[in-house]
Amino acid sequence: MFTLGLVLSLAIGLSLGLLGGGGSILTLPVLHYVFRLEAHDAIAMSLVVVGVTSTVALVPHARAGRVRWRAGLTFGAASMIAAFAGGRFGTALPGVVLIVGFALVMLAAGVAMLARSRAPRPASSAGDVRLPRVLAIGLGIGIVTGTLGAGGGFLIVPVLTLLGGLAMRDAIGTSLLVIAMNSLAGLAATAAHATLDSRIGAAVTCVAVAGSLVGVRAGRRLSAQYLQRAFGWFVILVGVFILARELG
Repeated sequence: MFTLGLVLSLAIGLSLGLLGGGGSILTLPVLHYVFRLEAHDAIAMSLVVVGVTSTVALVPHARAGRVRWRAGLTFGAASMIAAFAGGRFGTALPGVVLIVGFALVMLAAGVAMLARSRAPRPASSAGDVRLPRVLAIGLGIGIVTGTLGAGGGFLIVPVLTLLGGLAMRDAIGTSLLVIAMNSLAGLAATAAHATLDSRIGAAVTCVAVAGSLVGVRAGRRLSAQYLQRAFGWFVILVGVFILARELG
């Protein structure tokens, strides 16, 4: 099972590098079902893995000029406040409630990815970033991040493209900045209430980081729309599996 977990950790990194999100939606199920971590521990560990991986994947995007710092820092600041509050709230909820809630978020994320895969994408940045809308939605995404351990990239990217006016490639790079900030805030709120296994955390993080760097390179050659469609269906299937296991 440990080897299987590492293979799936590679997929976490690939998703973050390729799509600027989606990796966190896999991290919690891998830690909870494969590595057998308790729900609260898995959420805290997920924030560590996703935060470190996103930070590393951010570097090549920043070097290529694909990070909109003003939009990302504004969005991230709002999300961090909400992520900290969500993290404190999540520690008071039963583990099964968190896992079921996460599965519902997975289903919503999968549907959103399928919808995005069919929508046209601008090739370059499309005008000024509409910060008030981005700020407000950042609060909502932060709550999801802190409570459920999901970095929110599957929501951040469409917000930055559809409401923020960013090009797809800029949104992917910028989302990694926001995810890293959210993960840090969520971890600050949950770490004291969780037990972190350093062996599992180090192994999963290292493999996910390697996958993210491969994903950044591969993303220059592969169709983001095709990848999002395939990943969207996969996320939906995993969400259905979790609901069936927890509620069956």
